[in-house]
Amino acid sequence: MGVDWLAWAITALGSVLLVEIVRDSYHVLCHQIPALARWHNRHHAAYRRDLSIVSIAAFRQSQLYHDMTESAILLAVILAVAAVTGWTGVWVGVVYAGAFLAGATRRYLWVTGDTDYNHQPGPLVELPSAWRVNRTYHWRHHFDNVNAYYSGVVPLVDKVLGTALSLKGKKVGVTGAAGALGQALCRELVKSGAHVTALTTHPQCLQDHPEMTIVGWQIHRESELLPVLEKLDILIINHGLNVYGRRDFAAIETSLQVNTLSVLRLMELFFSTVTGPDAKATKELWINTSEAEVSPALSPLYELSKRLLGNLVTLKRLDNVCVIRKIVLGPFKSPLNPYGVMSPQFVAKAILFLAKRDFRDIVVTVNPFTYILYPLKEGLTWFYYWLFSRASC
Repeated sequence: MGVDWLAWAITALGSVLLVEIVRDSYHVLCHQIPALARWHNRHHAAYRRDLSIVSIAAFRQSQLYHDMTESAILLAVILAVAAVTGWTGVWVGVVYAGAFLAGATRRYLWVTGDTDYNHQPGPLVELPSAWRVNRTYHWRHHFDNVNAYYSGVVPLVDKVLGTALSLKGKKVGVTGAAGALGQALCRELVKSGAHVTALTTHPQCLQDHPEMTIVGWQIHRESELLPVLEKLDILIINHGLNVYGRRDFAAIETSLQVNTLSVLRLMELFFSTVTGPDAKATKELWINTSEAEVSPALSPLYELSKRLLGNLVTLKRLDNVCVIRKIVLGPFKSPLNPYGVMSPQFVAKAILFLAKRDFRDIVVTVNPFTYILYPLKEGLTWFYYWLFSRASC
């Protein structure tokens, strides 16, 4: 009887994924169980902030008490699975786990300071990856929040647990903070442990909120916010305006200024603050572009201004200055849309739920077609811009 190569390949890939799930689950337990933490903390103690090793002695201790121990557990688990199931494809996972144990053993016995790819020393030049763990992603586990970013190769466990982005202690600015969604977002961010700066053109509407810092600003005077933006880790651009059925010049100008151009000015100002050795890991920009990118909003100027904004944000993503999350929302109840279906509280909770799972495109809507049309539109637009645009020198 011939080998079913498709079944074998699926089993082999599944075994590798199982090894990673076991690794990351063990890592989570190392931060929850004191007995395991005492061993695991030797790993954290071996690295400086630039991921250079503190000393060879500390590095060897980290290999013995963390890397070798963890790899031995992975190997034992996957060997047990191979023995119980008898599936030959599982031996790919055995070899995979064994390679990690061999590498850790070599580093310990041969007294070498060669680290694995997640701990290579030097400046952080890449953005944190959404679908694989790179140096910048893992750096955040060491020096941003040790109780998040647990994954080592594939961030599946982090996405399930909601630890792929930590908001605890983050300095987060929110424009449109006096609006229905803005206020709901600020409340949820505070609950998540963030230090919130409410950026609003109507500061008088946010007087009794000692848990937040209130900062007033005006359209066309975005540059005055630069000292504030320099202190933020995350800027959420959430303000907007809807002129409904109007099409006069004043309505066109106002829609473009508020919904598009002011956002671009704030975006460029925030980009200018992405400096320093840690900025690639910690700085993020979230932009509310609206479901109007792909669906009718019964307001032509709102659709035009938001679609232009959405396309420009896609274009700027190609520069990889910092992580940019697009927030694509369906109709929610607010002064801008009294007929909205969703509540702003539900929308705010959904946004943070998806952000903590490192979704770079956060879609929250009751319209099922948006979940199909938006990824298609975004993917094709990104590819077109990637082909026919280039970064400035």
